[in-house]
Amino acid sequence: MMKRETLLSGISALLLLAACKGKPQPVAENKQVCISDSMAHMITIDTAKTTTMKDELTLSGEVSYDDNNVVKVFPFAGGQVLDVKVSLGDKVTKGQTLAIVRSADVAGNYTDLTATRSDLAIAKRQLEQAEYLYKNGISSERDYTEAKENYNKAVASNTKIQQQIAINGGGNTNAGGTLVIKAPESGYIVEKNITSGSFIRPDNNNSMFTISNMKDVWIWANVFESDISKVKTGYEAKVTTVAYPDKVFTGKVDAVSSVLDPDNKVMKIKIVLPNTNMMLKPEMFTNVIITNNERAQSVSVPAKAVVFDNSKNYVIVYNDKCDLKLREVNIIKTVADTTYISSGLKAGDRVISKNQLLLYDSLTGE
Repeated sequence: MMKRETLLSGISALLLLAACKGKPQPVAENKQVCISDSMAHMITIDTAKTTTMKDELTLSGEVSYDDNNVVKVFPFAGGQVLDVKVSLGDKVTKGQTLAIVRSADVAGNYTDLTATRSDLAIAKRQLEQAEYLYKNGISSERDYTEAKENYNKAVASNTKIQQQIAINGGGNTNAGGTLVIKAPESGYIVEKNITSGSFIRPDNNNSMFTISNMKDVWIWANVFESDISKVKTGYEAKVTTVAYPDKVFTGKVDAVSSVLDPDNKVMKIKIVLPNTNMMLKPEMFTNVIITNNERAQSVSVPAKAVVFDNSKNYVIVYNDKCDLKLREVNIIKTVADTTYISSGLKAGDRVISKNQLLLYDSLTGE
């Protein structure tokens, strides 16, 4: 029995010795440490402030073109697409040929134009004859008036066909039925709905091309139902892309949808961004961080001033170069480069936020 007690005592002594050799816990009161003149140039001192807390929400989204600043090119007549001169994403200039279409409607308009011109020439000769006979007392005024009405009708019919040809082609058609589709404005092809050999029905309501100048783009982001209350119009948005991971695009929430997508149960929000140097392309995947200000306030310091050690958070409070205190703090949250603190600091306290780890080691005796 005596041997067992001796063995247990020996094990306890070893465990106590091991515990004593472990890493010491930092304490709030430390030995005096002074900042040398050379060290003073290496540190940064910031003041704790009472500020309104910010909140961040991370969302996924994609780039789209500005729907309010596009030109949609519609077919004015049905027919077969003979050739498509541009591809999706191409930059085009005003007046550039986009596609060539052969249309029976266009050919029919030119046939009608030939017929109305013949009718007009005949009606004009009849009017001249009727006018001559009437002025010489050979025919009645009724015959002259009737010839004048027929001439006016022929003029109207001819004008109607000319206007139809102008509307359906704007000078880009010929009697063979060829219709040349040209770009009405300069920009980028962001949508293309035709291919060579395809047919365009006369009742087709879809555009052949959509052209956007891409000076501004829209970011459509998805907000889950649980986060709807955290997003409102006007909130700041920071957008990053896979293509440019180090580039941050800054904008604001421009619109918030009033309904949820029935398929994936998310709400869409729209962010408008200036497209500097045309870096953002439609369909690009994006990460979006929405920042908003809450009404609650707390003491805040730069996030880099906080030292995390042994599952606790500390800051070094600076009173003067020989009066430094290690202070444990409780963190509410960290947003971007700001940490919000619930206890351990008060507004006006000065903290070291650069190279404080060198002082931390000295204060903790490590």
